[in-house]
Amino acid sequence: MGNQDWYETKIRVRYKDTDRMGVVYYGNYLTYFEVGRAEFMRDLGLPYSYLESQGYSLVVIEAAVKYHGNVGYDSMVTIRTKIEDVDRVRVRFEYRILDEEGKLLVTGHTVHACINENMKPVRLPAQLKRAIQGKVADDRD
Repeated sequence: MGNQDWYETKIRVRYKDTDRMGVVYYGNYLTYFEVGRAEFMRDLGLPYSYLESQGYSLVVIEAAVKYHGNVGYDSMVTIRTKIEDVDRVRVRFEYRILDEEGKLLVTGHTVHACINENMKPVRLPAQLKRAIQGKVADDRD
């Protein structure tokens, strides 16, 4: 884990992630959110590949991003990810992206609904809900 209740993932900005001005293209921060979320889920012991093998998917139903700064090619960024809320079928992830000096670049969140193989909303699998609730409880202690 990273800083307090945030899970941290570090990535280096690739040339293809930048725009004509030489800074990270704004839409790529959603991809960075995905990287942080996938690594967080892996750390919980429930990577997306496992959930999908069990017939479940977590689909994005809401996304929000706020930009505070920018960085360019070859910069190292830290993606901080945590679970803010969980209910029967939804999970809300919060994100903070920081530069190498710890300056806040981006904040945001995504909300995911659990669906089955037939694309129908279903309750979160018990194993996932336990892992998430345990993590959220641990972070609030």
